[in-house]
Amino acid sequence: MQYSREEDLKKFSSLPIEWDLDPADAVTLYLEWGNNDWHAEHPPVRSKDDFAYYFVLDNWAQPPMLRLVMRNSEATEDLWLMPLPEELRASMEEEFGALKGVFMPSESMKEWLRSRVHAS
Repeated sequence: MQYSREEDLKKFSSLPIEWDLDPADAVTLYLEWGNNDWHAEHPPVRSKDDFAYYFVLDNWAQPPMLRLVMRNSEATEDLWLMPLPEELRASMEEEFGALKGVFMPSESMKEWLRSRVHAS
């Protein structure tokens, strides 16, 4: 598997990244149509032309990975994939402890990602 570089994040600056979309909510939105409320933070998906772009922390395996995901009702694709930088390990351990799974990044991880996505 080929990893991305943090510098590569700049090319995604024009995407409508949903910084607060939890991976579990993305599954509800795109794989369980009709299972969410029009008044929810994320309105229901109406067609296969609706896309979401969001980051996840995947720590099922070592090393833990940060991924930028593109999802619609038909497919999920990783647009960017990089091992969690060492400087963010403490944040992961503080937020998730020993839990394994796919999570919305912690606030410090989102701050790190935003600074790279919107770098000059």
